[in-house]
Amino acid sequence: MKKPSSKIRDEIAKLQEQLKIAETKEAERIGRVALKAGLGDIEVDEAELQAAFEELAKRFRGGKAASNGKERGGPAVTQQTAPISSGAGTGSAGEA
Repeated sequence: MKKPSSKIRDEIAKLQEQLKIAETKEAERIGRVALKAGLGDIEVDEAELQAAFEELAKRFRGGKAASNGKERGGPAVTQQTAPISSGAGTGSAGEA
């Protein structure tokens, strides 16, 4: 049975709203963690910050990003491996 296009559009709109809510929650969570880590006090270009976050994401996904010598799954790393700032990066995420 084929769905009418209006029903499909309604479903897409609902999914887009769910996506927006999920992304907002994720951004708020990451923003809170970044502020707790002290990133709110460091100034750095947004492009550098994004690159550092991409490197961090790659590391946690099992990629070949820079390492501090500790194995994955060990205690949390407290040493920063790249200059990171929240100057432009905490935007609305850190304001929750």
